[in-house]
Amino acid sequence: MGEEQILEKLKEAIISFDEKLAEMTARDAVEGNIDPLKAVEDGLVKGLTVIGEKYENDEIFLPELMMAANTFQKAMFVLEPKIAEMGKERSKKGVIVIGTVKGDIHKIGKDIVILLMKTAGYEVHDLGEDVDLFTFIDTAKKVEADAIGLSALLTSTLSGQKDVIDALTQQGIREKYVVIIGGGATTPEWAETIGADLYAENAQVAVRKLTEMLEKRK
Repeated sequence: MGEEQILEKLKEAIISFDEKLAEMTARDAVEGNIDPLKAVEDGLVKGLTVIGEKYENDEIFLPELMMAANTFQKAMFVLEPKIAEMGKERSKKGVIVIGTVKGDIHKIGKDIVILLMKTAGYEVHDLGEDVDLFTFIDTAKKVEADAIGLSALLTSTLSGQKDVIDALTQQGIREKYVVIIGGGATTPEWAETIGADLYAENAQVAVRKLTEMLEKRK
């Protein structure tokens, strides 16, 4: 089986929630010496993109979204050790602290961002979900972060993103960090309103925009 076929099967495994196919095809990718990052980005993530669009259009619902996430994890169980091996050979691009803001317990989108950040060469500190503003700021100081990622899926929790930025400003350290926001409730207009540096509509965009901004800051 060729590389393109394997990538397409990984995509289809996600779309069809086929955990066995995802795991088997991930093993085919490893045995075929396919770049594991390519397997993730051009296979699994493309499937997740389709799932995300279906979810936004109310074609599928939360149970299916969770099934897709579980299928993704089955493949990652095989691919992550290979990605970790590659990471040891890479220079670190930067340090990011990321979490879902206070009052919000959604994690799927955030976890995909974390995965792609790690594969891109970032040191990522995952604070989890329902994170208060002090945890974001204290951790960013402690690990000497370059960036803070704030996720919010619910409109009712958007203020948590603003609270972190306001607190950074009050402490006189706002300029030390690139603040990137994302999640189902966020928009470019909201990012501008609260003074975030970056808005990312999906994980791939988050990695690309953060990398571009940090390179400009060097």
